[in-house]
Amino acid sequence: MTQLKFADSLSRLGTESAFVVLARAGKLAAEGRDIINLGIGQPDFQTPEHIVEAGIKALRDGHHGYTPANGLPKLRESVAADLHRRHGVEVNPDNVVIQPGGKPTMFFACLMFGQPGAEIMYPNPGFPIYESAIKYSGATPVPIALKEENGFAFSAEEVLGQITERTSLIIINSPANPTGGVTPREEIDKLVKGLEAHPNVALMSDEIYSNMLYGGREHVSLLQYPEIRDRLIVLDGWSKTYAMTGWRLGYAVWPDSCVDHVTRLCINDHSCVNAATQYAGIAALDGPQDAVTAMLAEFDKRRQVIVEGLNDLPGVTCTDCAGAFYAFPNISGTGLSAMEAQNRFLDEAGVATVAGTSFGKYGEGYLRFSYANSTENIVEALRRIRGLL
Repeated sequence: MTQLKFADSLSRLGTESAFVVLARAGKLAAEGRDIINLGIGQPDFQTPEHIVEAGIKALRDGHHGYTPANGLPKLRESVAADLHRRHGVEVNPDNVVIQPGGKPTMFFACLMFGQPGAEIMYPNPGFPIYESAIKYSGATPVPIALKEENGFAFSAEEVLGQITERTSLIIINSPANPTGGVTPREEIDKLVKGLEAHPNVALMSDEIYSNMLYGGREHVSLLQYPEIRDRLIVLDGWSKTYAMTGWRLGYAVWPDSCVDHVTRLCINDHSCVNAATQYAGIAALDGPQDAVTAMLAEFDKRRQVIVEGLNDLPGVTCTDCAGAFYAFPNISGTGLSAMEAQNRFLDEAGVATVAGTSFGKYGEGYLRFSYANSTENIVEALRRIRGLL
């Protein structure tokens, strides 16, 4: 019998548990169960029609070939213009690299700065691919603990206190997945100031939810700090803001010293992003934003419903969700572990959620609820969970 010998590096790859939960929920639904999915992190809206039409037009106009590895020049110009509108910053389109979603940026940053002996800091609880990519690179992952008492914002003092001579990269994420936390400007100011003492440490700021804030909160882009622009990578994209998860379109702004390296990684990895999707991306940024505004208003209504409803459940408390479209309630009062609650809520109540431990060890005692679902389904899901508890 053939026994293939796989590379040791494969054993260091993690996974994204939301997709595991999605598969389980889908299997139960196929068996006839009535399942409400509050687990998957994608908008439940359709991509706006003018964006869809732009992609179709691109195909009909014959845009069927390769594009530059770093993306169409017009798309990179549109990204730079959008960043200027939203954040008041000047970005050279030559520093923008278009990629198939956000994950390539995470992997490329970790491959660029991670190797045996290096340390990379990342938020915990946080998006699981951070830790997976760090481990795959051979570097040591160093968690930045995000605490409920701080609104799941990082503490600049704690981050700076964890830097060692081996630290090569720090990853931050605000607004954050899975917690919905938003780090205030004063903490980011302190972090940037403290990094003056560590000039060789790079940063990657995951700002994919930068358009999704509530209650008058502001998004503070790291691009607004010129003193760190020469070592800053900013990740953003279309998936969340424009309900384009399946289009696989993202971008990052890279410092001058990284552009050639990341472009070579793109050439080796995926050649380029498909042409039609890039034309759709241009239409998204340059076109009307009415659909985005309407979607965010609906998310805000659901946010208020789910936070109030979770706080009414026995043994559950939930802080306000500042950004993204996730609630991250504390379930320790139920007596259930995060994984026990995830499994029982799905198997017994027909409600898909994701255990906080899927996002790191500091997620124990919490569950992630995505409110990218209708208000009616959210209310019904909470009713079922209340019955179980």
